Amino acid sequence: MTARVIAIVEDEATLRDNYREALERYGFTTRGYADRPQAEEAFAGPLPDLVIIDIGLGDEPEGGFELCRQLRSRSKTLPIIFLTARDSDLDAVSGLRLGADDYLTKDISTQHLLARIVALFRRIDAADDDSRRPQIIRHGALELDGEALRASWNGQAVPLTVTEFWMVYALASRSGHVRSRGQLMEAASLVVDDTTVTSHIKRIRRKFQALDGQFEALETVHGAGYRWTS
Repeated sequence: MTARVIAIVEDEATLRDNYREALERYGFTTRGYADRPQAEEAFAGPLPDLVIIDIGLGDEPEGGFELCRQLRSRSKTLPIIFLTARDSDLDAVSGLRLGADDYLTKDISTQHLLARIVALFRRIDAADDDSRRPQIIRHGALELDGEALRASWNGQAVPLTVTEFWMVYALASRSGHVRSRGQLMEAASLVVDDTTVTSHIKRIRRKFQALDGQFEALETVHGAGYRWTS
C-alpha cells in the first residue's frame, strides 16, 4: 500500500523537521512548507491525504486560516488539523468554523498527535471498507451516504467536513435519541473539550440553515447533549 502523504505547513524549521521525522517513523510520507505561498504552490497539484497547519505563517499572523479556507473550498473531506501555539477559545472556534477537523496546541505529545491523525484516517478507511461500510441513512429531508461521506438535505449537498459528517451520522442513526457530547466525540474520533463540540454543532446547523431557513432538526437538549428530530 502506498504511504499516505501528510503535508505540514509550519514556519519554524526545527519544529517542522521534528514533526516530519516523527510521522515518517510511523510510516507516513511527509511534505514540509514554511509559508502559505509555498504550500499553495504545492497544493495546486494533487492534494495530500492530510494537512497540518500552523496559524501564524511567516509574516502572516493568520495565514493558516486563509490556507484552511482555500483547502476546504477545494475539498470538503480533506482532513485538516490546526497545530498551533495559540490556545485561545476564539482561535479554536475560528479554525473549526473554517472547516478544520481538529484543533491542537503544540504542547501535546507526539504520540497524541499521531493518535489524532490515525483516528482521522481510520474513519475514512471504515467508509471505504465494504465489510464495515455504513448504510445510507434517510430521515425526512436528510440523506447520509457513509460510503461517500456525503450529506444532502432536500436533495441539496451539505458541505460537511469529515468530523461534521460523523457527528451528524451518529445523531441521525438514532434519530430521536439524545447523544451526549462524549458520544459525539467518540463517533468523530475526537478528544476535545465541550466548547469545541459546541462549535462543531453550531457550524453544522449553519450549513443546513444556509440551505433551509426553517431547519430545526438538530436540537439542543440542555444539560444532556443533542438530538436529531427529523
